[in-house]
Amino acid sequence: MTASTTTFSEPSSPAPRPARDSFWTRIAAELAEAIGSGIYSPGQRLPSEHALAEQFGVNRHTIRRSLASLCNQGLVRITQGSGTYVEDFAVDLALGKRVRHQQGLAQAGLRGSLVVLQEQSVRATAALAKALQVPARSPLLQLRVIGQAEGQPLHVSERYFPLPRFEGLAAVVRETGSITAGFSAHGVADYTRRESRITAELPDAVVAAELRQPAARPVLLVESLNVDLEGTPIEWARAWFAGDRVKLTVTHDE
Repeated sequence: MTASTTTFSEPSSPAPRPARDSFWTRIAAELAEAIGSGIYSPGQRLPSEHALAEQFGVNRHTIRRSLASLCNQGLVRITQGSGTYVEDFAVDLALGKRVRHQQGLAQAGLRGSLVVLQEQSVRATAALAKALQVPARSPLLQLRVIGQAEGQPLHVSERYFPLPRFEGLAAVVRETGSITAGFSAHGVADYTRRESRITAELPDAVVAAELRQPAARPVLLVESLNVDLEGTPIEWARAWFAGDRVKLTVTHDE
């Protein structure tokens, strides 16, 4: 379905800055209205810059500014070499006593998994040693993981596990896409979340790229600690959630 649009006629000579701004802001507003009314549906690819330029009777630079504005508003995402897509969902994830990535997505009717981006052995800093109740400078497994749903990145995280207890956990997570499966393979049949701390911040360039979002768009930072059924810490994590794709619900279960 094609959006009904107004053609904006640009002057042939350079116009004053306010006039140029007027073109791209008006186009952005009309595209936002088309998205809001369902003319462009969630996940749909917008017409190319060239097609939109012809549609509105403006140059491609004007269209780029309009699309960048929509991106900063969280209405679209721009994928290099692929195009501009309407942001297609906001997943409601629960942060409670038991937090499971795949289970939370399944409850939302979505498929997803964890993908290991990097693994390495590191030494526990004073803060990590205190959180995981291990001696300072003791070995930890560090995983950098991205959580996806239907091919979309929802969060990227740094996770720390005591060694040698969880030696080989990374291989299980790579194979299954599940931290829970990794724990199960290492004798942890169940575990719970002891605490979650949530703040908002601007992502650095690496996190923004991994989440495929502008660095100027805030993310939700969640720092968490998981323990086994004996209360022994087994994982400390720092996760950055794409704020426009995720709604975090804190549950107060026993």
